[in-house]
Amino acid sequence: MKNLLSCVLLFFLLAACGSPTTAASTQAVVPTQSLPTLPLLDSPTEAVAPKAQPTAGNTYSVAPGGNDNGPGSLAQPWQTLQHAVDSVAPGDTILVQSGAYLGARIANSGTPQAWIALRAAAGASVLLNAPGPENWHGSILEIENGDEAVAYWIIDGLEVSGAPSWGIDSRGTEDYKNHHITIRGNRVHDNGLGTGRTGIFAAFTDDVLIEGNISYGNGEHGIYVNNSSDRFTIRGNTVYANANCGIHLNGDESMGGDGVMTNGVVENNIIYENGTGGGSAINMDGVSSSLVQNNLIYNNHATGIALFYENGAECSQNNRILHNTILMPANGRWAVLVADPACVNNQVFNNILYSYHSYRGSISFGDGIPAGFQSDYNVVVNAFTTNDGDTVLDLSGWQALGFDQHSFTATPETLFVNPAGHDYHLREGSPAIDAASSQGVTRDLEGNLRPAGDAPDMGAFEWGSSPPVGSIFNYLLFLLRRSG
Repeated sequence: MKNLLSCVLLFFLLAACGSPTTAASTQAVVPTQSLPTLPLLDSPTEAVAPKAQPTAGNTYSVAPGGNDNGPGSLAQPWQTLQHAVDSVAPGDTILVQSGAYLGARIANSGTPQAWIALRAAAGASVLLNAPGPENWHGSILEIENGDEAVAYWIIDGLEVSGAPSWGIDSRGTEDYKNHHITIRGNRVHDNGLGTGRTGIFAAFTDDVLIEGNISYGNGEHGIYVNNSSDRFTIRGNTVYANANCGIHLNGDESMGGDGVMTNGVVENNIIYENGTGGGSAINMDGVSSSLVQNNLIYNNHATGIALFYENGAECSQNNRILHNTILMPANGRWAVLVADPACVNNQVFNNILYSYHSYRGSISFGDGIPAGFQSDYNVVVNAFTTNDGDTVLDLSGWQALGFDQHSFTATPETLFVNPAGHDYHLREGSPAIDAASSQGVTRDLEGNLRPAGDAPDMGAFEWGSSPPVGSIFNYLLFLLRRSG
């Protein structure tokens, strides 16, 4: 693997002097995608994301048949994850060798200059399939102390499956919020099936980075961040076939804290086939001043993106919904829902908001027009409502209210390369090309530069663009380092 990556890196260095790509990719989106193509390392919001680079410390190994009384070296590894996480110091790395393990509860912390990493060894297949002996909630991997915050940890490259409750569970308290937790590159599935629990869960956790994971088949949501957690980043995940929401964000005032989640980023995620039990692809309850951009959302069976007020301390407000591609199936709900007029000052620009439903369409207000709402430069269908669907407006009726003056209708066949095969890259000649407004979004879902033409494209993918050579170089270096 290392030799192959070295060859590919050399190829891209040689190709850097050639001409840029001039046509869109035709590779279909498939559920086996394990890491986002480029946004993992280089994204338009990288500056606001928590940095997760531990300083050089000791490296320890864990393997089946190891001995917790040993030194934890590669030749004499430890046996259990619980012993490993209890034994490390700031800056240390735990490399887990192939095998099946009980989970653990992490109760200690790194430092801003010395993160602690728990990760699969290069090329290893690591399965965590039951809670550990010190766990409190029936979750497999718990990040919780109870008496103090847990911070500066990286959880990387593990498979987590079969939890009675949550799969990966970061849980601070109102007085001791966890912070600076990175959950990256994990495969989290089939957790909480009998209890209605979530794959990746973060409560009272500020500056959490949930990146490049695959979360599917869980009994509740794919990813759930709640309890006044601020400055969250949820990026580059593939989230599908979960019972309720793909990504659920909930301020949850009843649990303490201010009940509001602010300054978050949800970007570059692929979210599909969720919501058979209700819930949105992206649910936002008590979420404010946050950015939702470059997400591909299709075939979810409840709502696409919902902004509302149920458990949070305030209605979701001052959010920007930009450059998302949303396709709702015939049994789905609205592509975008603003459920309460108290959800003020939200913006919806440069999206593709399509629905196959017979009367539900692009944007729904639940009970009147929220103050400060702005929407324009979207591809839409001829269905909008200001009263939860009691009255349905066509585009001209919607525009008469002052919205979407530059938006237009189009079909998936005219927009996309292969909608039947779920390839939602823009096709050559798509009406969405060069049709968006400038909103400061400089990359697309795959890390390609925006704009490639005279103006940005609508939706999550930019046609005719390519990643900058520096991003390719950095990403391949990242993979090379991980390969050992």
